[in-house]
Amino acid sequence: MNLREEMVAAMKALFDLPEETKQKHTSPKPYQSYEGKSPVIPLNESFGIDDACELDAAQAFTNLMWPQGKPSFCEAMKSMTSKMMELNLIILRMILESFGLGDHYESHAQNTTSAFRFMKYKAPPPSNINNALGLVPHTDKNTLTILCQNDVQGLEILTKQGKWVEVMVPKEAVMVFVGDALKAWSNGRLHAVTHRVMLSGDKERYSYALFSLPKEEVVIEVPQEFIDKEHPLLYKPFNFAEYFTYFTSNTREDALELYAGV
Repeated sequence: MNLREEMVAAMKALFDLPEETKQKHTSPKPYQSYEGKSPVIPLNESFGIDDACELDAAQAFTNLMWPQGKPSFCEAMKSMTSKMMELNLIILRMILESFGLGDHYESHAQNTTSAFRFMKYKAPPPSNINNALGLVPHTDKNTLTILCQNDVQGLEILTKQGKWVEVMVPKEAVMVFVGDALKAWSNGRLHAVTHRVMLSGDKERYSYALFSLPKEEVVIEVPQEFIDKEHPLLYKPFNFAEYFTYFTSNTREDALELYAGV
């Protein structure tokens, strides 16, 4: 069994736990608790975990769910999240170097933290088997997202022409999303795509994502290299944590433009 197969097996064990056990995972931070049985997306349940690639965080979460211990789960999560964070930073370096701004990498890496999310989507009911909403349309708010899934499709992206297109993700592939933080920093040169999950068929979908994001004190400011006559400044400097707090109470698709647009 490879690491990705171990992760899916670990997730199935996690989501099969009793509801009262899963509800023990709480956090004052948005999207970092156990979430399930939402009336908007009743087929979705998820866990958000801060810094899951850190051993202490992985052990604390594992011991909360399995007080008697479950080393196989902890090891799989710690190993996978570490590899996903490593890939995340490699891709970030490639993006910066493609703009000739590789000298910005070290400051970005030093000011980056992470969040991790386990997601399960139940198979839709027979009455709605071909067109059930699994996750509402949204852009990610962070810097970069690395997303992995099992063999059940469902991811869709919104084109600039306003059309939803299903993304057929090959087996063993990963998806990479630019988030609002990187879109703003690049002065709109990078696009944060709107995406959603639509469910069909009779199989459960499992996915997990690592989100790199600026540390709480970081101010996102467009570098001068991205500003010229053809590319006027689009976003004023803003604190990422304050923007994220704003978004949690203003979950509009144009939240970034409303909050930080010039």
